[in-house]
Amino acid sequence: MYTLLKIWHILAASSLLLLSNAADNGLTKIHEAGRCAIRGHCGSQSFFGSELPCPDNDLAESPSADARKKLVGICGEKWSDSKVCCKEEQLDALETNLKRAESIIGACPACQENFFNLFCTFTCSPDQSLFVNVSDTVEKNDKLLVTELDNVWSNKYGKGFYESCKDVKFGPTNSRAMDLIGGGAKNFTDFLKFLGQKRFGGSPFQMNFPRPNKAELPGIVPAGRTAKACNDTNENFRCACVDCAASCPDLPEVQDAEQCTVGRLHCLSFAVIVVYSVFLLLLVTAITGHVAYQQHAQSKNERLRLLQDTAPSDDEEDEGDVVRNAGIMEKPQKQYPLNNWLDKGFSKLGNTCARFPALTISSSIVVVILLSLGWINFQVETDPVRLWVAPDSDPAQEKAFFDDNFGPFFRAEQAFLVNDTHPGGAGPVLSYDTLQWWFEVEARVKRLMSIQGGVTFDDICFKPTGDACVVQSVSGFYDNYGLDASDWKDHLRTCLDEPVECRPDFEQPLKPNLILGGWNETALDAEALIVSWVVNNHAEDTLEFERAVDWEESMISLMQAVQVEARERGLRVSFNTEASLTKELSKSSNTDAKIIVISYIIMFIYASLALGSTTLAAGAILRNPSNALVQSKFMLGVVGILIVLMSVSASVGLFSAAGIKITLIIAEVIPFLILAVGVDNIFLIVHEFERANVSHPDLPVSDRMAKALGRIGPSILLSALTETAAFALGAAVGMPAVRNFAAYAAGAVVINALLQVTLFIAVLALNQQRVEASRMDCIPFIRVKRADSSGMNGGVTYGVDEEGTVQRFIRKTYAPALLGKKTKVTIITLFLALFAAGLALLPELKLGLDQRIAVPNDSYLIDYFNDLYAYFDSGPPVYFVTREVNVTQREHQQQLCSRFSTCDEFSIANVLEEERKRPNVSYIADASANWLDDFFRWLNPSLDCCFEGSQKCFDGRDPPWNITLSGMPEGSEFIHYLEKWVQSPTDDDCPLGGRASYSNALVIDPQHVTIPASHFRTYHTPLRSQDDFISAYAAARRIASEMADRTGVDVFPYSKFYIFFDPYATIEQLAGALIGSALAIILVLTTVLLGSLRTGLIVTVTVAMTLADIIGAMALFNVSLNPVSLVNLIISVGIGVEFCAHIARAFAFPSPTILERARSGNYRGKDARAWASLVNVGGSVFSGITITKLLGVCVLAFTRSKIFEVYYFRVWLALVVFAAIHALIFLPVVLSLFGGEGFVDADADGGLEQDLASRRYRALLPDDDYDSDEL
Repeated sequence: MYTLLKIWHILAASSLLLLSNAADNGLTKIHEAGRCAIRGHCGSQSFFGSELPCPDNDLAESPSADARKKLVGICGEKWSDSKVCCKEEQLDALETNLKRAESIIGACPACQENFFNLFCTFTCSPDQSLFVNVSDTVEKNDKLLVTELDNVWSNKYGKGFYESCKDVKFGPTNSRAMDLIGGGAKNFTDFLKFLGQKRFGGSPFQMNFPRPNKAELPGIVPAGRTAKACNDTNENFRCACVDCAASCPDLPEVQDAEQCTVGRLHCLSFAVIVVYSVFLLLLVTAITGHVAYQQHAQSKNERLRLLQDTAPSDDEEDEGDVVRNAGIMEKPQKQYPLNNWLDKGFSKLGNTCARFPALTISSSIVVVILLSLGWINFQVETDPVRLWVAPDSDPAQEKAFFDDNFGPFFRAEQAFLVNDTHPGGAGPVLSYDTLQWWFEVEARVKRLMSIQGGVTFDDICFKPTGDACVVQSVSGFYDNYGLDASDWKDHLRTCLDEPVECRPDFEQPLKPNLILGGWNETALDAEALIVSWVVNNHAEDTLEFERAVDWEESMISLMQAVQVEARERGLRVSFNTEASLTKELSKSSNTDAKIIVISYIIMFIYASLALGSTTLAAGAILRNPSNALVQSKFMLGVVGILIVLMSVSASVGLFSAAGIKITLIIAEVIPFLILAVGVDNIFLIVHEFERANVSHPDLPVSDRMAKALGRIGPSILLSALTETAAFALGAAVGMPAVRNFAAYAAGAVVINALLQVTLFIAVLALNQQRVEASRMDCIPFIRVKRADSSGMNGGVTYGVDEEGTVQRFIRKTYAPALLGKKTKVTIITLFLALFAAGLALLPELKLGLDQRIAVPNDSYLIDYFNDLYAYFDSGPPVYFVTREVNVTQREHQQQLCSRFSTCDEFSIANVLEEERKRPNVSYIADASANWLDDFFRWLNPSLDCCFEGSQKCFDGRDPPWNITLSGMPEGSEFIHYLEKWVQSPTDDDCPLGGRASYSNALVIDPQHVTIPASHFRTYHTPLRSQDDFISAYAAARRIASEMADRTGVDVFPYSKFYIFFDPYATIEQLAGALIGSALAIILVLTTVLLGSLRTGLIVTVTVAMTLADIIGAMALFNVSLNPVSLVNLIISVGIGVEFCAHIARAFAFPSPTILERARSGNYRGKDARAWASLVNVGGSVFSGITITKLLGVCVLAFTRSKIFEVYYFRVWLALVVFAAIHALIFLPVVLSLFGGEGFVDADADGGLEQDLASRRYRALLPDDDYDSDEL
């Protein structure tokens, strides 16, 4: 017994010794229930440091009544009857820190409960020593201070804690709360590690959260069993959808527009290929069968001839003569009354203008001058919004609503510093020297003072907190730290990991993807440094707007100098200001103007030379060079160009007087278009007049002019009417750029046609009188005495009888070859293949207009746009705007909110959160900033944000503030608190204050106690192509429409780029409607004016095939469909008709003289008329239409403007090529096979005069041309 007592005393003494040693260093030696590890405050390590806890391994104690009350108020009723390991001063610090966290995570009750439980349990648990182990202390003032400890929690609780908080959103910054409270942690271990790190503003001592391990931590029992889930069944802990994915309703799947494909081919492409393949198979079968039948028939005929006498009889010879002359018997015999009426009308017009040239010229000039007076009201529209969006359209009205209520969207100035100039490729851009230089560049930008107004960045920048300008840059991480060569990289790494700890002066955390680009594993390897300066925007024509533009123009000059400095450092700088695009587009327009002038000069020179060649052959010049001075038509070319300019001037004046503004497209395209159209008609008129000179040389000039215009006038009317109708269709389009272009183009075509059949006719008559008087071209008062006057009347002596090279080639070689049977089959097969290819490529036609194409090739903006798509990993902001929603009423509050238990399941905020989770279809990347949720949370008295005097708002209110919305303010009380909230500062004490984040997010109408407008801000995913922008806009429209249908709230999406992409929502349908309507009008007009439905249908089909080929070429040449190319397609319809109209009319109303010549070629019926149409006007179509346009178009290839090269040169080149080959190759062939009936030309009276004229014309040609030549 004595021995046992002795052993006990020894053990007791040993225990006391161990306790004494533990007390000496403060480490936790005993881990058992009811025992503490730390308790109370023992001081701080430095003057500015936070209080550190005392190590205390004694038993837990019951707190005082005041401490108990405070503890229950902070941590809940479960602490109302237990002992604790904390003192009152700890509770004060705990309350302060938890309130700070509550303002960030309080929207999610489960996350808040888990957060509070962890720190309340750690601070006050009576079993603290079971899971807390003090591992390091320091001595100060005879006291031990805890500097490091282990805080062990179960893995289950850690995971549940992280899961409940990982999706919580912090509304004011529209960011994840995890970025603020967890350093952006991706798992629970990183989350706990961040919470325990010793740092300024965080834990004052190092708190480790090791994973439970009995071997390494003997005696430790992990705290925490089960954390509250964010979708807890208890409504008091259940989080809103925006903060908890598990709480969200399931949205219906988005039904994408089904793309029908067969393998990799679109169904349309596949179908076209199959149909054409079947056609080819049938064609080969038919040809093979025909050849076999012909061979069989030939063999049979040869056998029959062997049995008969092969000598022909006289009757057979007579019968052969009849057969050979069958073509003459098949000449058109009927007359078309409308054509006769038009012929007579134009004949009278031509006769009158030729008889009274002075009156015609003067009256035409007077009319043009009167119309041109409208230039007084001339205005150019350059605003892209007013160009491409109708003022009464939804996007225009929505933009106006947004600007009126929230102000115009910010002006963004942005720069990229890129390290990609080395031959080895891109590399990291960050280095101490680079940052030091670049920070100085930023300082120069801030100091920059505009030259004109002395405006600085500080004068115009956006200041959300009222003091600091918003500049998103890496330099923001060093605003309060300074750049130091020794630790710049460590500091940057810390800030990139924890942006909230390195907030710039404007107090908003910087997202790494907004300031650095081109990195994968670590942002320190970024290839690009990105800086964005945010400037306030204002309505145009205001002083503030002008001040911003003034500063931006100075910034452009500065940044261009910085680009030179960057190159010297082996770096590259690209940049953009809000004013840059407008300035670069203006520069592009100036370049385009020069190209258009050159194009005019080339077409003018060609027209003058080509017109002269109609009556001046090389042989005539060699016989008597003086004749060239008389027969030249240089002055006619000048007049033709002047008429084009007069028609453009008159059209501009007319529509300017009507208040229709001109656009850059009109200014650049209309003159070119009218020149191309006008020169064509001049060629046709001159060529027809020369024919009249040949066929009726003895008639007065006025009578010859009457005959010429009587014949060519209806053809000009046909082309002018169809072109005008095609262009005028665009006037029905809501898009102002297209509508205004259509009006100006239609007006110019009409005026040009009228001037050509009046003014030009008068000038042409005067010119003929000059020729017959042997007077010099351009200087008519000089008479050329050496010119042969005997042949001037009609110009016969000087080579009128000699065909031009083109006409002779068409008559002798081209037309006969084209109209052969085998050639016809080949041509139809090839052109149907072209048509099939155009249709097959139709699905490949892209939509959009890349900004890089809109600026000159050497513009500094091209590098900027390339860098923007390559390095900027964020999409543009998007606002979902509500209109006239009375949010003072509970019903509407529930339609908008998300963070309260009674919010509608499909409220606007809930739907936006769900859409964020499927960015592949919604193009929404971030959580929305919900002003209503943050306003209601700001009222929470526990956050110490809202005060009425010294009294907390809602403190002691019945019912108290809660997450059910019960008792929340309504009506005038709602307005009262809301006005206080939007003036409340956003700071560390109350980050939910509305001034910085929401002061411009809503409009308050206290008089009518309502909220007329408010918006919910979020961001799109990065948009890197035109398809992305178009799809993002369509997705936003869909989301807004679905939300409106579910809630009844008037809501629409708005982003700065939407208004430019709205046309693409309907542009395909619009293009189809315009083209279809134009083709229908062409069918009607050609049928009526040509007197045959079949001929009209053939012309319409030919134009449609031409258009299909142009669209196919657009797909191959990477020309996307947009408003600019839509205008060009409308032009293509009109120009396509012009190519076809003259040949079609020459087929329907063939010249008797030329048709008679077809007999020597054994042509019959439609073949004869097709041959006659080619011989009659084929040369004019080729030299006057095709070559003229081709020369003008080819000049555009040399433009510096990418948009002109892509959307005008490529499209117009395809137009000229396809329209020419369809008109000169395909159309005559199809007319010869399927053309409608022909009619007698109204000018063909068949009398002696006509017969003699035709005989005379034939007699003047070599005999072998018509008598023996096989055509």
